[in-house]
Amino acid sequence: MGDTIKMQAGQVEIVRNEAFVRKAEALKPALLEEAVKAARVVEVVADAEAMHGWRAREAAPAEALEAREFKKGDAVVLDFGDHRVGYVSFDVRPVGSPPDAPLKLKLTFGEMPVEMAEPFSSYNGWISSSWLQEEILLVDVLPARISLPRRYSFRYLKLEVLDTSQKYRVAFEGVTVRTVTSGDVSAVAELAHPDPVIREIDRVSVKTLQDCMQDVFEDGPKRDRRLWLGDLRLQALANYETFRGDDLVKRCLYLFAAVPDELGRVTANLFIEPDLIADDTYLYDYSLFFAATLHDYVEATGDEETLRELWPLARRQVELGLERLDETGVLRDEETWWAFIDWHQSLNKQAPAQGVLIYTLKRAIAMAERVGCDSATGLAARLAEVEAATLARLWDAELGFFVSGADRQVSWASQAWLALAEVLPPEDNRALMLRLLAESPDIGPTTPYMYHHVVEALLLTGCRDQAVAMLKQYWGGMLEDGADTFWELYDPQDKSFSPYGSHLINSYCHAWSCTPTYLIRKFGL
Repeated sequence: MGDTIKMQAGQVEIVRNEAFVRKAEALKPALLEEAVKAARVVEVVADAEAMHGWRAREAAPAEALEAREFKKGDAVVLDFGDHRVGYVSFDVRPVGSPPDAPLKLKLTFGEMPVEMAEPFSSYNGWISSSWLQEEILLVDVLPARISLPRRYSFRYLKLEVLDTSQKYRVAFEGVTVRTVTSGDVSAVAELAHPDPVIREIDRVSVKTLQDCMQDVFEDGPKRDRRLWLGDLRLQALANYETFRGDDLVKRCLYLFAAVPDELGRVTANLFIEPDLIADDTYLYDYSLFFAATLHDYVEATGDEETLRELWPLARRQVELGLERLDETGVLRDEETWWAFIDWHQSLNKQAPAQGVLIYTLKRAIAMAERVGCDSATGLAARLAEVEAATLARLWDAELGFFVSGADRQVSWASQAWLALAEVLPPEDNRALMLRLLAESPDIGPTTPYMYHHVVEALLLTGCRDQAVAMLKQYWGGMLEDGADTFWELYDPQDKSFSPYGSHLINSYCHAWSCTPTYLIRKFGL
């Protein structure tokens, strides 16, 4: 018991495994750095056809910045040419009379042009405005070298002089970002593909994953900058086809395994600094994904030692998942945020979460057989029961769809997840996905996260042409709308969609959006 410590985290008691913490820390990667200078000076102008109504147009080469002098009220927007994650530094010097008052300077960072144009003071969403990327600096002594200690995620940087004095102006020189990532892009094989749209989708997918690869797989380098299990599962799949940063996946698995609660539940996300902390958010589907992610890791690496060490906790997630079944063998449904699945505000989670359970059960059985565990037989029996209950209670043969909840909702998420779970025979599974495309129920996907599962379900069921068309339409649509990394949220029917109350706080480089490179390379699209 010397390596196990019980501790309180909110209302939950955490059982901390120090041996797992040490293993994870030994796998902490070195970050790769590159100094990148601003590419150009731009103006951000209103454009009704552009994403969020704003676009950037070149105003001057970057070298022109050093010849400009700025007084109170002046501002400039710099474009770094691509999405960057790192630490900004620059020189500022006085021009004219000796500076007789501090320089008051505002810096605003943006992944999209809209963040340069719409004031952050207009934000009125439900998550903290502190995620909006801005700094106000008071510089007492000039000239000065400014090195910001905080890491930022951006393409655009606005420098705004809030005040000097009437006697002097300032000039800026050497504006540079020191980018950081643990993803070595030189390890990624170039995709040779005849379709330029597929090539560009793959390239931007790889860039998205790279910028989210830090000392853990972050969900987004702008927001939330944390390790989320749902994102990790998809990042790991993309990683196996690209960077092969397999030790980073292993590190993340051990971090989650280090801090289960007293019931053995794995948290939905982790805080890494100043110390490893399990968040007090527990989601049904995300906890199950610990087992699915371990399965995928072992399939990709053959790491039997890690499988044997983490298998008991993976099995526990499945056991806990089965405990939520009611007497009919179907998941108990409720109104609380008990499962994630997708951000659609009206989505009922029962049927898609049932799909996640079956999907994970099948992978748990494979792991149990691999380690020679006696529970494989028992899990197989439970799987048969759950699949039978799913067909009896959730399959509506007249509609030709799976239904979810008391209102028997038909959603894209339910069909995709139960197709991935392979509850129906192969031909019926294929027919289900084709019917989904043809009838297009109103409760559709709202995020790249859910679109990934729809596309993967199409591929699994042999609907290859339809999968490629959806991938090109959806992720290609983001490219047409100006994406240089793929976004957390994109609804082609409502491009201003945000579950947080404002598109200003959306993440425009987000881990769960990086999976086209996995789909393209794994399935040979």
